[in-house]
Amino acid sequence: MEVVSVNLGEKVSFPWNGETHTTGIFKNPVDNPIHLGKEGVADDVIANPKVHGGVFKACYLFSTNHYPYWKEKYPHLKWQWGMFGENITVEGLDEADLCIGDVYELGEALVQITQPREPCYKLGYRFENQGILKEFIDHGYPGTYVRVIEDGMVRAGDRMTLRKKSDSTLTVKAFYELLYARQKSKTLLELAIANTALPEKKREKLKKYL
Repeated sequence: MEVVSVNLGEKVSFPWNGETHTTGIFKNPVDNPIHLGKEGVADDVIANPKVHGGVFKACYLFSTNHYPYWKEKYPHLKWQWGMFGENITVEGLDEADLCIGDVYELGEALVQITQPREPCYKLGYRFENQGILKEFIDHGYPGTYVRVIEDGMVRAGDRMTLRKKSDSTLTVKAFYELLYARQKSKTLLELAIANTALPEKKREKLKKYL
């Protein structure tokens, strides 16, 4: 897999339910390499640290594979890499192949696959349509967050190479579908709860479904 673009966010304010909200989802490609740190990407905008950034969401990756699908649905938008709020746009990234807990060398950094992106109203604002939230869930390819094991710089043209396969067979795509399924698979629930690459709080919440 190859890094096609590295992207940093700008702070954007917008009205929402009578209040002013801020977001860092508007990411723009940059020519210089970006630095992946243990709790976030240097110089990136994180508007709400409660739900973005931190150890298990230090950096967000999205695949070039899915851009054509969304471009066709939203042709009126001004398209560029970073449209989904990803810091790193990767060619060939496939959520059906990535297992939660996989460790990859990404540029100079070492990262671990942690969890899919769960869309919120800010993605709707970015795409000028709150209907994209359901579309994004139904499409089933949400990109992935990573934990940074070793800090490092990442630039366009770098490779994303598997270094250690997860002990778990739980893929990012399967876990994403599990999160939104009305009837949740016991097998997948058990895989998720046992997977320490997922945040403990998220695993604890899933226990109620067993």
